[in-house]
Amino acid sequence: MKKLAALFCAFTIVLSGCGGANKMNESQASPQNMNTKTRQSPRLEQINSPIKKLQHTKQEEVVHPKSRVETIGFLEPIDPKQSVKDVKEAENDLTYIAFFSYQVNKNGTLQPIKDWAALKEMKKTKAMPMMVLTNFHDGNFSPEIAHNIFTDKNASKTLIGSVISTMKNKGYKALNIDFEHIKEKDRELYNGFLETIIPKVQKEGFKVSTALAPKTSDKQGGAWHGAHDYKRHGELADFVILMTYEWGWSGGPPMAVAPVPQVKKVVDYAVSVIPPEKIIMGAPLYGYDWTLPYKKGNKFAKRIAPLEAHDLALKEKATVKYDNQAQAPFFNYTGDDGKKHVVWFENEQSAEAKNKLVKQYKLRGLAYWVLGEPFPENWILLHDEFNILKR
Repeated sequence: MKKLAALFCAFTIVLSGCGGANKMNESQASPQNMNTKTRQSPRLEQINSPIKKLQHTKQEEVVHPKSRVETIGFLEPIDPKQSVKDVKEAENDLTYIAFFSYQVNKNGTLQPIKDWAALKEMKKTKAMPMMVLTNFHDGNFSPEIAHNIFTDKNASKTLIGSVISTMKNKGYKALNIDFEHIKEKDRELYNGFLETIIPKVQKEGFKVSTALAPKTSDKQGGAWHGAHDYKRHGELADFVILMTYEWGWSGGPPMAVAPVPQVKKVVDYAVSVIPPEKIIMGAPLYGYDWTLPYKKGNKFAKRIAPLEAHDLALKEKATVKYDNQAQAPFFNYTGDDGKKHVVWFENEQSAEAKNKLVKQYKLRGLAYWVLGEPFPENWILLHDEFNILKR
């Protein structure tokens, strides 16, 4: 939040069409649906202009109903001091802060994480700590570890006991089960594991959610999607979290991280098999900076925070453009090394487009990946449009 003043300066950048300067010959960096109008931001304008007299509006003239939502922010507790800072900055914006992650060992024991400092800080807040359980191992999600947990009764029993004792001892209030890249043939085994662990954790008084890869139909298979049974997860869990981001990813071609048409297709499918009040939609707090021209196998794109992207656009005197189809901003620039770049990121307008989906489908709320990426206008907008459920 310390960079908030810099952000207001960033809003002097004009959102313009594809024509004019900074044309690129790489097709993937030149979307065709651009907004040629400058978007005003009344809330930020008021904050940035304290001398300006604001017109008082009578209460009966205000028509601005707010939906009540639950919000989740994922925290990576790598450095204790940074984790405490992230908690302090986000505590008023979130229902849950989700600690990513407790990694499962093959025998069902858990890898410890540096969560003590952030958990201590959370006791001073009204946000609830959420334990995230994953099959993450050596930098990747492990289908082998997941399979062993599903098929080894002793390992499964050990894991369930470890989860419950950790939650009680450390003060976690909720659990998120985020098993990814499971073997597609293990779908029913995963369902069986959830049928065992979820009731036992719920019996102890904890809420349980699962993370779901973004699918548009039950027939969608593959290493990431195949083993995730939307309907069964919706029946078993208190709620689910849709991982509706990473269409644009660091190793792929340049594009919006969470293009609204693709997100909407996932939500369309999700609400067809899960009650909307049990669905939390994922939203990114980041973008990527790609070096052009993109080629498969290139060096991965750099993750960039929205505020950092605004600062970079100002520094490079780049024109920020808005793709009306993806509902996301981007800009082009040439680096100090002479190489061309394209940056896709998030801003208030793209965040508002996602908020509209939550309202349209009457979803339970939003889950943000990942805390520590400055995006002040997102939180201003969130409080303006929603009432956040707190304990």
